[in-house]
Amino acid sequence: MAKSKYNRVLLKLSGESFCEPGGFGINGDALKSIAERITDISKLGPKVAIVVGAGNFLRGEAFSEASHIPRNTADYMGMLATIINACALQEMLEKLGQPTRVLSAIDVAQVCEPFIRRRAIRHLERGRIIILAGGTGNPFFTTDTCAALRASELEVDLLVKATKVEGVYSDDPNKNPDAKLFEKLSYNDILTKNLRVIDHSAIALCRDNNIPIVVLNIFKEGNITKAICNEKVGTLIS
Repeated sequence: MAKSKYNRVLLKLSGESFCEPGGFGINGDALKSIAERITDISKLGPKVAIVVGAGNFLRGEAFSEASHIPRNTADYMGMLATIINACALQEMLEKLGQPTRVLSAIDVAQVCEPFIRRRAIRHLERGRIIILAGGTGNPFFTTDTCAALRASELEVDLLVKATKVEGVYSDDPNKNPDAKLFEKLSYNDILTKNLRVIDHSAIALCRDNNIPIVVLNIFKEGNITKAICNEKVGTLIS
């Protein structure tokens, strides 16, 4: 069996990975599929932290614009939705025999622990997967920024952003069939070319802390394993 090239990795999961493409909420089969892949990469050796999004329920900024609810309230609603996803993923991982803990940036004591850096690292050292919910705990910050922040705090060796596209393109591949897929980019390329696949504040955080990012398609089986084993997949940003 292949072995991970990294000691500690952070996987950023979009909320869309919890449901069928274009769907809403949590689909049991999609949830099980993700949990199985996470369990598989854990067996390769790395300590695994996960940051979950909430696009399968709502996106704060878009929901605010559509509903006229203030952005800060909409963002807090999105943070609560990430906790729903995190709890579901924790239960599925533990059904598969993988010890898991959910740590949240906002206090929901009945269902998860608060995020405390030392506690998070202790869980990792004991072989538990940690799921980091509640975003940064602050409105106006994306879960991409949360992933970069937690990756920096936990001193991970690799951040994997799992999306519904193959990697970073020169344009939206769903609208432009001639859009070019990049194999490698620098942090500054993302900023100067204004590529929007990942939040620019997240890119700056990873650049400042020298954390490489791989952007890949989570729906293609084996992609995450390839990234963890340092094989060519998706787009590498470093």
